[in-house]
Amino acid sequence: MNEYLLMTDATCDLPASVLEDQGVGVIPMEFTLDGKVYHHFPDAREMGFHDFYEKVRQGFMPTTSQINHQTYFQYFEPVLQAGKDILYVAFSSGLSGTYQAALLAVEELRQKYPARKIACIDSRCASIGEGLLVYAASLLWKRGLTLEELERWVLQNRNRVGHWFTVDDLNHLRRGGRISPVVAVAGTALGIKPVLTVDEAGCLVTAYKVRGRKKAMESLVERFAKDAVNPKEQTVVIGNADCLEDAKELKHMLKARFRVKEVIISSIGPIIGAHTGPGMLAMVFFGPER
Repeated sequence: MNEYLLMTDATCDLPASVLEDQGVGVIPMEFTLDGKVYHHFPDAREMGFHDFYEKVRQGFMPTTSQINHQTYFQYFEPVLQAGKDILYVAFSSGLSGTYQAALLAVEELRQKYPARKIACIDSRCASIGEGLLVYAASLLWKRGLTLEELERWVLQNRNRVGHWFTVDDLNHLRRGGRISPVVAVAGTALGIKPVLTVDEAGCLVTAYKVRGRKKAMESLVERFAKDAVNPKEQTVVIGNADCLEDAKELKHMLKARFRVKEVIISSIGPIIGAHTGPGMLAMVFFGPER
């Protein structure tokens, strides 16, 4: 049986320590801020999480770009040259062209390295949802599942990842075309907080709206109560866009009510944060099919 490497991209938003412990390979992604191009790695080595969100608060508007052909070759080819296969879990095709770009690069690499296997999977997940899927897959990878077995598991379980999150500033969703300018203005005036999710195609949709941050956080907990499968056996990932205290409070609420097995708190990186702004609070877990 040939050895293989589990890989993903920097939109997974898992802590660098978790990814390193699990041995998952991560491809960085680019963002541009104040005229300068940065590469985002899980350890935020080129720009720290807090520094990024402070810039956004100051009015700087970041832009992002998908992983390009050259970068895929840069990270995939050394693995193939070392005689290993690859299972790559990509950012949702419903939110980015990253997966399609990966397929083009992978096709070339398959022709160049015909003896190697490269499985490229559309996660249909975003941010820590992608992260949770990769984390769960990494546990099975370490238990010795073959590439084919793990590929099958990811495909069978990608739509079981429940994504639930809220944002603090509606204007970032307005800029990305997720909500209309009228809704953004009215919602801001009334203190409306949308709760968003990811649908079966991996696209971002608004699930419902509540008034106020506290209500939004309570609604996340209620969603877990409704959808979580075997709560006491769950690993829940909570993501925050520079709002760590809210993330800690949400963790406390989940632990106190459900005694979940594990809660991982992670920072939302610039690739996702460019579109949500500071104050995004997210929670992901395994539930029923979307």
